[in-house]
Amino acid sequence: MSRASSKWSSSLNTTRQLPKLSKGFLSSLKKVAGKGGLLTDPGDCWPYGYDNSRRQALPQAVVFASREEQVGGLVRLCTDAGVPLTARGLGTGTTGATVPDRGGIVLSFERMDRILRIAPEDRLAVVQPGVINASLQRAAESVGFFWPPDPTSAATCTIGGNLAYNSAGPRAVKYGTPRDNTLGLRAVSGAGDILKTGVQTTKGVVGYDLTRLIIGSEGTLALITEATLKLTPLPEAKRTLRATYADIHAAAQAVSAIMAQPVTPCALEFMDSSAIDMVSSYAGLDLPEGAGALLMIEVDGPAACIDEAQAAVGEAARGPGLLELRLAQSAQEVAALWKTRKALSPALRHIAPKKINEDVVVPVSRMGEFIDALERLSRETGIRIVNFGHAGNGNIHVNLLINPDDAEEVARAAECLDAVFSLVLRLDGSLSGEHGVGLEKRDFVHRELDPVALRLMHEIRSRFDPKGILSPGKSLPAPD
Repeated sequence: MSRASSKWSSSLNTTRQLPKLSKGFLSSLKKVAGKGGLLTDPGDCWPYGYDNSRRQALPQAVVFASREEQVGGLVRLCTDAGVPLTARGLGTGTTGATVPDRGGIVLSFERMDRILRIAPEDRLAVVQPGVINASLQRAAESVGFFWPPDPTSAATCTIGGNLAYNSAGPRAVKYGTPRDNTLGLRAVSGAGDILKTGVQTTKGVVGYDLTRLIIGSEGTLALITEATLKLTPLPEAKRTLRATYADIHAAAQAVSAIMAQPVTPCALEFMDSSAIDMVSSYAGLDLPEGAGALLMIEVDGPAACIDEAQAAVGEAARGPGLLELRLAQSAQEVAALWKTRKALSPALRHIAPKKINEDVVVPVSRMGEFIDALERLSRETGIRIVNFGHAGNGNIHVNLLINPDDAEEVARAAECLDAVFSLVLRLDGSLSGEHGVGLEKRDFVHRELDPVALRLMHEIRSRFDPKGILSPGKSLPAPD
C-alpha cells in the first residue's frame, strides 16, 4: 500500500496487535503516575492517540506528568519492560510523531505548563514543556520582549512541541528557529537519565551542542522537561505591505531581490495563483485584476529607522510584473492586508476538508522554478495543488487536494507526492522545513540524508535510547 493510500486507510487506526501490559507493570505505572495521573480505559485513552496528520492509534495507557522526576521514573519503567513511550503536547503536529502506532504509553505534558522565570536583564525565560506558545508571548510582552518562534498554531501548540519539531513560523526569516532561540534544556534520555544541556548565557562553547541536537529530534532522543529560552526585545515600530504580482515568477524575483538587500523583513509570506483563487471564492478580497501571486511583507526595527527600512524593502519589491504595492497606514489597514493570508486556512478547510499537506524547503532563488514545476505536475496528474508559505526562507506548504474515497485519485496523489519530493531534492531543497518527519516522511528520509550521516544518526539514537522505547519507528527509516 502506498504512503498516500495508507494515510486514508480505514479509520486511520494504525495500531498493531499489541501484547497486554502485565499486572506488575500496571501496578508500577500507577505508582509512578500518582493519584489522578493515569488513564487506562480505552475510551479515556482514545483522545490522546491522534495528531493533526489525521492518523490515530489507541495507546494502552496515558500518563500525565507533573514533575521531572516522574518523567524519569516512567522512562526507566518503560525501558525495563520494553514498552513504547510516546511524548505528547496538545496534538497540533502534522506528521504522526505523537501517534502511538505501536501502542504502549502516551506521556502527556499538558500539566507541566508553568512559566518558571522571566529575566529581562538576561533576556531569557525558563519554562516547562506544556506552556502554550501564546501564553509565553503574552508573559514576555508584558516586560517588553517576545520569543521569536511563532507557528500558525501558536494559540494551541506547546513550547515542548515547538522544540521537538524545531517549528518556527513567519518570523524565522529574520529571527531564526527554536534552535537559534534556545539557550539550554533539561531532559530525560531514553535510558531514564536526567541531563542538563546548554548555558544560561548567549555565549558558551564547552562540550558538544546537545541542546541543538535534541531540538528537532521529535522525542526520539530525550524528553524535554524544561527549556531556557532566549528572548528578544519587542521592536519599536513595524510596517506592513502587500505586494501583488501578475505571476509567481515576478513574485519569486521580488523575493530574491528583497532577501539580497541589507534590510531583512520580519515576515515574508507568499500565496500562488491557486491559493488566491481559493481565497477569493471563499471571502471577498480587494485584489487587483489578474493577480497571480501575492507577498505579505513586514518590516520592524527602531522607530528612527523604520521609514528607511520600509522604503528599502518596498523598492526591492518593485519589479517587472508588480500590479500593486500597498502600505498599511493603521492597525485596521494592517488587519485588512493580512485578511488575504488569514483567510486561506479557513478556505482550505471549507473547500477541501481532506487534503495532503506537506511542508518543504527550496533555495529562495529557485522558488519560482519550483512553483512552475508544481503547476505542470498538477496538470499532468490531475491533482489540484495549492501553495503558500514562508517565502523569505523558501519554506513552502504544498497542499494536494484529494477525495480520499476515490481510490484512483488517491493513487495519483501518491505518485504526485513522490514526484514533489524528488523535485525538491533535485532543486537542492529539504523534505521538511518545520513540520518534522514523524511517520509521514520517514520512508523518504533516506533520499535526502547521506548514508554515513544516517548511520551516525542511528548510532546517536541508540546511545540516547538503548532499548529503543522513545517513539519507536518515528523520524528515521529502519537501519540497513
